[in-house]
Amino acid sequence: MARVSLDTGTDTHTVTIRRLRDGMAQGVLSFPLTSFHDDGTLDPDGFRTHVAAQLATAPGAVFPACGTGEFFSLDEDEYRQVVSIAVEASGGRVPVVAGVGYGWAQAARFALIAEEAGADALLVLPHYLVAAPQDGLVAQLEQLAARTRLPLIAYQRGQVAYTAESLRRIARIPNVIGLKDGHSDLDRLQRLTLAAPEDFLFFNGAATAEIQARAYATVGVPAYSSAVHAFAPEIANAFFTALHGGDQGTVDKLLRDFYVPLVEIRDRVPGYAVSLVKAAARLRGRPVGPVRAPLTDPSATDLADLRTLLATGLDLVGAAL
Repeated sequence: MARVSLDTGTDTHTVTIRRLRDGMAQGVLSFPLTSFHDDGTLDPDGFRTHVAAQLATAPGAVFPACGTGEFFSLDEDEYRQVVSIAVEASGGRVPVVAGVGYGWAQAARFALIAEEAGADALLVLPHYLVAAPQDGLVAQLEQLAARTRLPLIAYQRGQVAYTAESLRRIARIPNVIGLKDGHSDLDRLQRLTLAAPEDFLFFNGAATAEIQARAYATVGVPAYSSAVHAFAPEIANAFFTALHGGDQGTVDKLLRDFYVPLVEIRDRVPGYAVSLVKAAARLRGRPVGPVRAPLTDPSATDLADLRTLLATGLDLVGAAL
């Protein structure tokens, strides 16, 4: 399937696709946490420190202000600061893909901010509240693509799930370069990968994506995002190296002794997919602060279990708490 060319931006998009593809093959995708002070205000210095630490571990790309980064709780000025800091910290070493969301009109406002801040691409988070037909899902991306020069990666999760025909349609939108999948429906995902053009990017965006990384790879989607990378890049990178090196024994041990127990704690309370990650980062001295409402920080019991599991995971890879 041929891509539709764009009069302006095509070469930039091609470079972005190549850089993202290269990055996905070389390391996990980093979704940094947004740092807040104890009173809930943005902590730019803490975020700058956190992003620098993430970049020091050689991720394939950095995705600021996405789900793990609490995009949904940021106002436009805070969003500008977060994306600008990520771009400045990356210094062009890795692609910076900023989250945008809500309806297309609001998403376009965030897209303009990200473009002005120097982001390389945008991750289009699922729209707010309502379910929509396939024509509407396609139109959402068409409307946003018409209002930004940046490449777009669609994120299907929750109420957004594309059919193969819709995937063909969004792949013909010049700005749309890829899809992040959070449904883990491998039958549907295989149909999507077969319907896509050769240069279309796919990556595994399931919660705690390592759990399903091997399964995703069987349908041609080896790249994945890693929430664990936000607090224990040593574990995330060890898993990535073992997975891509065919070391199934290490993969199984990390899954059995760290990742599966982590998911069991995560599933205790809604929102722990973010707040548990932040709590783990704080346990390691990272300046990320608390989550913002409506999320809540872990209970004392869950935090104690997390501390024990984190120590176990770091021991497995020879790292210190």
